[in-house]
Amino acid sequence: MNKKKEWSKKLLYVVLITYAVITLVPFVWALSSSFKTFAEISSGVMSFIPNEFTFENYRQIFIEEELFFRWLLNSVAIAGGGTALNLIFNSMAGYALARISFPGKKIWFMLILAVIMIPVQVTMIPNYLILKELGWLNSYQGMIVPAMINATFIFMMRQFFINFPKELEEAASLDGLGRFGMFIRVVLPLAKPALAAQAIFVFMGFWNDFMRPLIIMTDAEMYTLTVGLNSFKGQYVTYWNYIMAASMVFTLPVLVIYMFFNKFFMKGMSFTADK
Repeated sequence: MNKKKEWSKKLLYVVLITYAVITLVPFVWALSSSFKTFAEISSGVMSFIPNEFTFENYRQIFIEEELFFRWLLNSVAIAGGGTALNLIFNSMAGYALARISFPGKKIWFMLILAVIMIPVQVTMIPNYLILKELGWLNSYQGMIVPAMINATFIFMMRQFFINFPKELEEAASLDGLGRFGMFIRVVLPLAKPALAAQAIFVFMGFWNDFMRPLIIMTDAEMYTLTVGLNSFKGQYVTYWNYIMAASMVFTLPVLVIYMFFNKFFMKGMSFTADK
């Protein structure tokens, strides 16, 4: 039995390492290509070490491309603002569904479950028409407000708060805290694992979104990085060297966000009432 378990463990490591290599190869190639010349990339030769190492691609996107910093700022503002609002409203809605009794509670919960089943593509045209009527096209609020709540994460937060120890809330109530104070000062600080997971996925959703900013943003100055990267793709020539360099810059904030919130996520994996 011990030998069988040992071989199973070795097989698992082989599978995981193989999967990790397959996942990392495209990223390593893209990182390498960001330091290659356009001629070397266009040659079609697959190599991970540039023949002619150059920072010209990064100089081009940061200095020559005047709108690159604006695209970066737009992405940060939209992703940061959207994530913050999602953390607030999804958590409040999830807590209300888990802890507060109110008329129509079950109906609202079923509606939220129904919304999860609706594909995003179905709501794109109605969303565009509503934003047009409000005059919110080509604006930050047009990107943030329609996506400031997410039914999937409302459901996730509800499931988290259902298992939240009631004894902590009862103790806070005896100390004189009201429902809102209890939520802000007791519940949310202990909900870091759920909030961290939510923050990572919501931020990535905003950061990587291409279709919505492509539809909503019409001026080049209002583009996000995902749409701005598309400007390096011409009708006859695609500047892959610039795209690879910009993609590396585009990837960096996501890695930083993940590394930051992953610490809280891992700490909260063993959440108990004693904590």
